[in-house]
Amino acid sequence: MPELPEVEALARDLAGRLDGRAIVRVDIANFSCLKTYDPPITALAGGLVDGVSRRGKFLVFDVGGTYLVLHLALAGWVRWKDEVPKLPAKPNSKSPLAARIVLDDGSGLDITEAGTRKSLALYVVRDPADVEGIARLGPDPLADEFTRDVLATILADAGKAQIKGVLRMQSNIAGIGNAYSDEILHAAKMSPFKPANSLTDEEVDLLYATIRSELSAAVARSDGLPASELKGEKKSSMRVHGRTGQKCPVCGDVVREVSFADRSLQYCATCQTGGKPLADRRLSKLLK
Repeated sequence: MPELPEVEALARDLAGRLDGRAIVRVDIANFSCLKTYDPPITALAGGLVDGVSRRGKFLVFDVGGTYLVLHLALAGWVRWKDEVPKLPAKPNSKSPLAARIVLDDGSGLDITEAGTRKSLALYVVRDPADVEGIARLGPDPLADEFTRDVLATILADAGKAQIKGVLRMQSNIAGIGNAYSDEILHAAKMSPFKPANSLTDEEVDLLYATIRSELSAAVARSDGLPASELKGEKKSSMRVHGRTGQKCPVCGDVVREVSFADRSLQYCATCQTGGKPLADRRLSKLLK
């Protein structure tokens, strides 16, 4: 899933490409992705793109005061096309194409989603805050408003909830997902199962600094890259996420995994849990 650094890089790249361009039309190829009806999708036709920004994991296109908001979900992506077909995209539930934005110079964007689980969401709204997912976002971890004390309050309010889940919950902190929460906790040498309210003042300091440094470094690595290279850059920079069975680059121990119904987390026992492997509930059930 694209997270804060990749969506930020996409926003910056697209802002440069779309500056001053007018939208001719938006074709919807998979109707399940369009989540709003007022304003209609046709309201974007003829509008100038005034900017592209990021809110958490959402891409926000300002089209003359009407907003196209895009959430790429688990398997969505945006692909720049120097030339798009002149004929409108035909609806096809089996195609990876979800929507196409056609610009006045013949170029455009293909918004795609791989796989059969269609979760990509596209909204046309008068205000980005009209999108429920944006309205309930927590603070952006790279914004000035996200201070050490703000993080401390979030952790305290979360009680005994596992810190991995607290970092991933968008209403707590906007933009961190499964991959970067793994990386942040590895860099901070904290167990993903550690209760949020159990951190000492020194651990809160460390976690805050690590969140800022890990995300800032990822944004810097991605800045200026075309969309086609962002996924590869993210994957190559991961130390533990997605590297089950490989060596931890810090200590050389094997990277381990805990699996859940629809996702998994990766960690290093030596770096994060005092050498103790965490219980993998899915594996435990298979062994019974």
